[in-house]
Amino acid sequence: MTLYDDEDMLMLSGIQHYMFCPRQWGLIHMEQLWDDNRLTVEGSLLHKRVDNPFYREKNGDTITLRRVALASKRLGLYGYSDAIELHTADTDNSITNDRYPGRWIPYPVEYKHGRHKKNPCDEVQLAAQVMCLEEMYDISLDSAALFYWETEQREEIVINEDLRQLVVTISQAMHEMMQKRTLPPAEPTNHCRSCSLKDICLPDISLKDAKTYLKRNLYEEDA
Repeated sequence: MTLYDDEDMLMLSGIQHYMFCPRQWGLIHMEQLWDDNRLTVEGSLLHKRVDNPFYREKNGDTITLRRVALASKRLGLYGYSDAIELHTADTDNSITNDRYPGRWIPYPVEYKHGRHKKNPCDEVQLAAQVMCLEEMYDISLDSAALFYWETEQREEIVINEDLRQLVVTISQAMHEMMQKRTLPPAEPTNHCRSCSLKDICLPDISLKDAKTYLKRNLYEEDA
């Protein structure tokens, strides 16, 4: 099994970008391009409320940790979870925590703007977090959760073999694109309308618009 070196590690959050659109992932993670729209701004504000690494919450037998560092050399991914709940455990298939005595089963919870999507990009990102935890602590996990702010609902996601294989396939594709340093061609689809990079990826300039621009800015018009 291939283990990636530190310098070849890619951002775990990028797996969601790749699932949404490989070209978008390339523009962000290869070309270092980014632009905000309403959805990305609202998403950033949302995560400011949950991404505090010093915040811990204890509710009965459940402890919630924020912004926990994650990494997998097998996937070649690194990043942070929004939240990881620690549930009490009486099995060796669990972890310990320096601050809290006993044994715990980690349960990632990823917070998302909007509602459940047809594209499984949220589930793939969550499964990648689970696989990172499993590798880091040599444990086996079978579920995690997505919380959608628009619907205010938590959805438990079973981390099955199909989802795990999709994580492996997408992470490999990300590394291959990064090595080739070649962006895929633009292929406009309906979901381009919600992409913050639409104007960078697909500048909407018609021949008429170009002529108008040149006429106004480069050519002198007779009075």
